[in-house]
Amino acid sequence: MSNRVEIRIDEHVAEVMLNRPDKFNAVDFDTFRALDEAARSLAGEASVRAVVLHGAGENFCAGIDIAAMQGTEDLGAALLESVDGSPANIFQRAAYAWRELPVPVICALQGVVFGAGFQIAIGADLRYAGPGTQFSIMESKWGLIPDMAISATLRGILPPDRVKELAWTARVFDVSEALQWGIVSAIEDDPLAAARNMARTVSSKSPDAVRGIKRLVNEGWQRSEEDSLGIEAELQLRLLGAQNQVEAIRANLEKREPRFVDRIDE
Repeated sequence: MSNRVEIRIDEHVAEVMLNRPDKFNAVDFDTFRALDEAARSLAGEASVRAVVLHGAGENFCAGIDIAAMQGTEDLGAALLESVDGSPANIFQRAAYAWRELPVPVICALQGVVFGAGFQIAIGADLRYAGPGTQFSIMESKWGLIPDMAISATLRGILPPDRVKELAWTARVFDVSEALQWGIVSAIEDDPLAAARNMARTVSSKSPDAVRGIKRLVNEGWQRSEEDSLGIEAELQLRLLGAQNQVEAIRANLEKREPRFVDRIDE
């Protein structure tokens, strides 16, 4: 994997760090590939129960590295070709991969969260941001549309008129507006510490239940009422009486910490 992205796994929590601090973690083609590879590797790690996503240095991500991307060959082909096992192309995967990952992804934001950085963050399940964090859907500044899965990931957060206003103007907005609109989950003095704390809390719960909740919300909220009720029942049936569900009951009754088994059970 490229050194553009670093992964560290400790006690069921994986940390994924964008690693170009000298460029404000701006993404080039190597970064897109590295993010796809990172998500794929974590999907195969049964021991991982939560992911913390953040940027090296004082910023999350300043967006696309325009100068670096100008030399990319076959850009058009990459836009039209989905990567293996996903409906997303390689650029969309940088954001959509975190939605596809079955475990919770918690994003820590600070500094600038512009363009591609904004879209990567929106792919996460939760977002904690520092007090001075700034945001922008900035692609129209460069004569482009936001195209990193934003039509799938942002639809449940912002109404269409707000998305249009922010994308048309490419204006920079602050963290208080982001909180008001539901773009960030909370404002934290130390967003990385908050993300790590949440990841530890989540990883202490049944991994089967946590994965089921993510799937229920991501899939059920987009379906008809009849279909969403069916998804609820289907997911619950898989959990009832399974080893981790039984362990959750026993641990609560015996007033002890649970000992869950790690497995990939989709």
